[in-house]
Amino acid sequence: MLLKKTRSLCPVCNRVVEAEITEDAGKVWLERACPEHGSFRDLYWADAGMYSRFERFESIGRGVENPQSSKPPECCPTGCGLCANHRSGTLLANIDLTNRCNLDCDFCFANARACGFVYEPDFDQVVGMLQVLRDEKPVPAPAVQFSGGEPTLREDLPLIIRKAKEMGFQQVQIATNGIKLSKDPAYAMRLKAEGLSTVYLHFDGVTRETNSKLAIDERAIENCDKAGIGVVLVPTMIKGRNDDQIGNIIRFAADHISVIRGINFQPIAFTGAASADDVRRERITIPEIVEDIETQTSGAIKKDDFYPVPCVVPFSDLIEAYTGKPQIRFTAHQHCGAATYVFVAKDGLVPINRLVDVEGFFAALERTAEQMRQGGKVRKYLALIRGIREMRATIHKDRPEGVDLWKILGKTILRHDFASLRDFHWNSLFIGTMHFMDRYNYDLARVQRCCIHYATPDMTLIPFCTYNSGPVFRESIWKKYSKGPAASPEPEK
Repeated sequence: MLLKKTRSLCPVCNRVVEAEITEDAGKVWLERACPEHGSFRDLYWADAGMYSRFERFESIGRGVENPQSSKPPECCPTGCGLCANHRSGTLLANIDLTNRCNLDCDFCFANARACGFVYEPDFDQVVGMLQVLRDEKPVPAPAVQFSGGEPTLREDLPLIIRKAKEMGFQQVQIATNGIKLSKDPAYAMRLKAEGLSTVYLHFDGVTRETNSKLAIDERAIENCDKAGIGVVLVPTMIKGRNDDQIGNIIRFAADHISVIRGINFQPIAFTGAASADDVRRERITIPEIVEDIETQTSGAIKKDDFYPVPCVVPFSDLIEAYTGKPQIRFTAHQHCGAATYVFVAKDGLVPINRLVDVEGFFAALERTAEQMRQGGKVRKYLALIRGIREMRATIHKDRPEGVDLWKILGKTILRHDFASLRDFHWNSLFIGTMHFMDRYNYDLARVQRCCIHYATPDMTLIPFCTYNSGPVFRESIWKKYSKGPAASPEPEK
C-alpha cells in the first residue's frame, strides 16, 4: 500500500530518483528504481502502526531567512549549504575538529588512517564556522557539538569551547570516546571551567564483549561527575551485536543519574562499504529500538511512551505568540527520531507519561498559542491564564517523591523561554533514538527537514545526513582542507 511519495537515491550510483514509501506486512518500506541499476526495496520503519502515529506530529518549519545557496530545489541534496528549500533552522550544529582518533572502531567513517590524510581546521577557521551559526536568522544556532575524529586530540579544545560560550552558544558539547577524560580528572575540570555543557560519550554496552573500553568509560563518567559535566551515553546499535544491551544500558544510566542525563541510541547507518547482506542482517530501526526498550525493561518503559521530535513545537508556538519573537523550532522530520523522559524514583523508572497527559498538555499549549495570536496585550495575558489552568489540569496528582513536574513546566512557560527546561533535563533521564540515514534508506523529505547541521571551513551549513551519507560532502570537504598524510598514533586499548 502506498503511503506517500518522496525522492531518494540509487544506493549504487547516488542518482536522485523518484521513490515511494509503502506499507507491507506491517512494515514500512522505501522503494525506488534507477534507470541504470534497477529496483531497490529497503526497510524504512519496522512498525507501520508506530509510523502512522508519528505521522500525526508532522510540523513543517519556516527554514532560514538567510540561506547560503540559491540553487533550485531540484539540486537537492547536491546543492548544499542550506538553501531556500530547507525547512528547519539549526537546532544543533556539529563541527568536526579533526579526523584523527585514538581508537579504530570497525563501523566508524571518521578516521585519519582510513582516509590517508589529516583534516583539522585551524582555530580561526573554527571561529568562522561558529560565526556563521550565530549569524543564522531568524534564530541563531543555540547549541554546538565538537566532533571528529576524536576532538580531545586537539590541544586547543579548551580555548575553542571558551570561544563558543563567548559567542553566545547556550549548549557546548563534545562527542568523545572518553579516553582522555578517563585519564585526567583535571582535564575534565578545565573543560567545565571553559564552558563545556555536555559530554556525548560513545558507549556501546555494559559488557566487555559489547564494549571493549567499558573501564575507560566508567572512569570518564566518574571524572565528569566530579567536574559537574553532564553525560549523554551514545550507543551505536547493531542488530545481533549489541541490541541485547539496551535494557542494561538504561539501568546503567539510572544507576549513575547524578551525572548521566540521557541516552541517545543511534541505529547504525551504513555509510561505509557495507553489502546488501550486511544491511539486511544488521539493520535496526527506531520501532525495534523502542520495542527492545519495552521488553528489556519488563514494560517499565513502553513503546507508546515515545514521541517524535516535533511533538514539542507547541512550546515554541506559545512562547512566540506571547513574546512576538522567533524561537527555536524542533521541526525535524517526524520519522527521524523518538524520545521520552524517565524519572528515576525509589520504586523504579517512571516515564513522564505516567505523570502527565502528554497529548492533552500539548493540545492545551497549542490552543493557548492560537488564542494569543488573536492580538492585544490584555487578550494575550487572559489567554495565558486560561491556558495555564488547562495545562495544569493535565498533570496527574500522583507523582514520585521529589518530582514537581508542574513547577518545572510552569516556570518554562511563565519565563517565556527554554532556560527552565534545563531544570527538567537535570532531574530526569532523557531516552531517545535518532536514526541517521544511509544510501539504502535515504529520504530527501527527511534531509530537507533536518535540524542537525554541520558547519564547514567553506562557511556553509550542511544537513547531517547529506554530510555523512548519500553525496558524502564530508569526504570532499576533508580532502579540500586536508593538512597532508595521516600520521596519527596507534589506537589505544
